[in-house]
Amino acid sequence: MTQCSELVAYCNNLLESNAFQDYCPNGLQVEGRSEIRRVVSGVTASQAMIEAAAEQGADLLLVHHGYFWKGEAAPITGLKQRRIRALLEHGINLVAYHLPLDVHAKLGNNVQLAQLLDWHITGGLEPNNPRSVGLQGELAEAVSGAELAQQLNVALGREPLFISGHSRPVKRIAWCTGSAQGYIEKAVALGVDAFITGEVSEPTFHIARECGINFYAAGHHATERYGVKALGEHLAEHFGVEHQFIDIDNPV
Repeated sequence: MTQCSELVAYCNNLLESNAFQDYCPNGLQVEGRSEIRRVVSGVTASQAMIEAAAEQGADLLLVHHGYFWKGEAAPITGLKQRRIRALLEHGINLVAYHLPLDVHAKLGNNVQLAQLLDWHITGGLEPNNPRSVGLQGELAEAVSGAELAQQLNVALGREPLFISGHSRPVKRIAWCTGSAQGYIEKAVALGVDAFITGEVSEPTFHIARECGINFYAAGHHATERYGVKALGEHLAEHFGVEHQFIDIDNPV
C-alpha cells in the first residue's frame, strides 16, 4: 500500500512531466481514494476501461490517454460526465501521462516498441532534440518491406497498412508510436528505409511514394500498449502494490 500523492509525485519526477508542453495535463486528473493497493493500467480511459478497472477493485487507473485535452469543450456533460461520475463513484484515481510516457528512455512507448521488435536504437527522430518524440535505429538484419510488415503483424497482432516506397532491403528505420504520420518527412530527412507509426493520413501515401520511403501504419492503440504497461509494472515493483494491465482493444 502507498499514498496516491506519493505515487503521483514519484511518477511526475520519473517521467519529468513538468518539462513538457503537452496537449493535456499530466499526472493526477481525477482524485479518488488516498490509499493505493491496486493499480490497473490501460491505454485509454474509456468507459469500458473504467468499468473493467472497477471490476478489478482498482484504486488507481493509469493510462496514456486521459482527459481534458486542449481545445475540447469544458462542460462536464454527456460522455465526459458519465466517465468522471464512474471514477468518483468507485473512488478510482485517474492518472495519465501522454508525451512524457512517449519519450521516456526506459519505459516510454517508443523504447518499449523497439524492445518488443528487437530494434537497435541509434538516436532520435529529431537528432538535436534531447526529448525527441520519436526514434531512429536499425533492424537486427535487413528484410524486405513485406517481411517488416509481417514482423509488425506478428508482434502487434494486427496487420499494418504498408505503403511501399521502394524495393530495396529495409535496414535503417525511424518510428513514433501513436498518431505521428505527420513526422514522415523527418524520417525522409534522416535517409532511413522505413517509417513506422500508428496512423495514416491521405497525404502520407504520396509522400512515401515520391520520397522513396516505406511507410507502416501499425495501429495507434497497438503501438502504444507497452509504455503504460511497463510503467505499471515498475510502480508495482517500486511500491509493492498490485498491478494489472487490461487491454481494451481498439482497431485504430
